[in-house]
Amino acid sequence: MRVVLATSNPGKLAEARAILAGSPIEIVTVPMWLGEVETGTTYLENARLKAANALRFVGRPVLAEDAGLEVDALHGAPGPRSARFSGTAATDATNNAKLLRLLEGVALRSARYRAVAVLALPNGEDFVGEGVFEGSIATEPRGSGGFGYDPLFVPDGERRSAAEMKPDEKNRISHRGLALRALVAEIADL
Repeated sequence: MRVVLATSNPGKLAEARAILAGSPIEIVTVPMWLGEVETGTTYLENARLKAANALRFVGRPVLAEDAGLEVDALHGAPGPRSARFSGTAATDATNNAKLLRLLEGVALRSARYRAVAVLALPNGEDFVGEGVFEGSIATEPRGSGGFGYDPLFVPDGERRSAAEMKPDEKNRISHRGLALRALVAEIADL
């Protein structure tokens, strides 16, 4: 099944293609601007909003995903607003700097990445896959791989940050990998 990935994030595109390699889903891209559609209060709402907006634009199956970081000491923040944690002009660097400032002197650094992927079909049907990646927040950025909060996120059972892991290692256990593989399992009968 050829599907359009509704994202302008090159990191998400690369990860999705790698994770879905060998699956029945082939990612294609179409230049599009989704606008400010992440207005939901949950990852599922945001993924469905992105999928619906892209589906109107391309008229073929669309894969949309929303993900975020949930830090226990921050009562689940930044959550669905992870990409804009440090404001509307946020960058990975400014988001990471804000997170470190807020956690300065905090001992409880447990956190998780959460992802929800939605495959929306032109007939109005959609399928959902979810994934959770448990870990903690380091005291300083480490590594040059990945994107977002990866330099600060240390998966449970690891000493390396997600940014220090090889892409295939991270994709095997990450929230996005888990969500996309769950989605593939959901559509196995299509």
